[in-house]
Amino acid sequence: MVDFYNKISFQISKFITRSYSTSFSIAVSFLEKDKKPAIYAIYGFVRFADEIVDSFEGYDKKKLIEKFESDFYDAINDGISLNPILNSFQNVVRQYQIPDDLIQAFLKSMKFDLYKNDYTTKEEINEYIYGSADVVGLMCLKVFVNGDEKAYNELKPPAMKLGSAFQKVNFLRDIKSDVENLDRRYFVDLNIDTFDDNFKNQLIKEIEEDFTESFIGLKKLPKHPKLAVYIAYTYYLNLLKKIRKTPAEKLIKTRIRVSDFMKGILLIKAYLMSKLNLI
Repeated sequence: MVDFYNKISFQISKFITRSYSTSFSIAVSFLEKDKKPAIYAIYGFVRFADEIVDSFEGYDKKKLIEKFESDFYDAINDGISLNPILNSFQNVVRQYQIPDDLIQAFLKSMKFDLYKNDYTTKEEINEYIYGSADVVGLMCLKVFVNGDEKAYNELKPPAMKLGSAFQKVNFLRDIKSDVENLDRRYFVDLNIDTFDDNFKNQLIKEIEEDFTESFIGLKKLPKHPKLAVYIAYTYYLNLLKKIRKTPAEKLIKTRIRVSDFMKGILLIKAYLMSKLNLI
């Protein structure tokens, strides 16, 4: 019966992933069958933690995130949790030996969102990005290399660069809602009243450098993870291109997105690139 419960837990993580992110779910669908549940479990864990600090207005967020963390470590100690999301994630942590320092860094960044609104130094924002994005990529990398520590250590730096690139694109895409709804500014010296194309383009240049460095590692991934990651890579790169073309004054008033039609085009292109061994 425990095996059946574990199966149900992973199915719930899959449902959470598909409900919150169609694009991510499509990318995951190109992984090997045995790797998909693990990535769904990782996504479910980080998504729920993020929802606690971002969306649960009217509730004691600090208490909830601390309970979420405590329940996770109970699950690690007990080998099971009645919370299906934590149950599937703790199974993945055990199976793929995901280091606890990655999980702690992630939870630390989530807690930053409870009280920290501005980042005044590059070191501060880099710490936040490491915990909120880089380590999630490293958790997935642990699954992709399946215990190959040499490969993990080689691919770790570019995986972190890719996590940073994705997160910074998210920051630019969500700049309006982050400032207006959450009162958060994730860029050093960001002033929404003086935000202009020069400031925006400086940020984009930095993100493009992250994408370039990450691509070196992406090409070294095993076949199926390579395609899955490349699909996400092309989606975010296209989103960044749209942001570059969007005037700063418009960017702070609307949320830029890639249309479903364009996502379909990008998916086909990525698949063909993979088939032709061009990545």
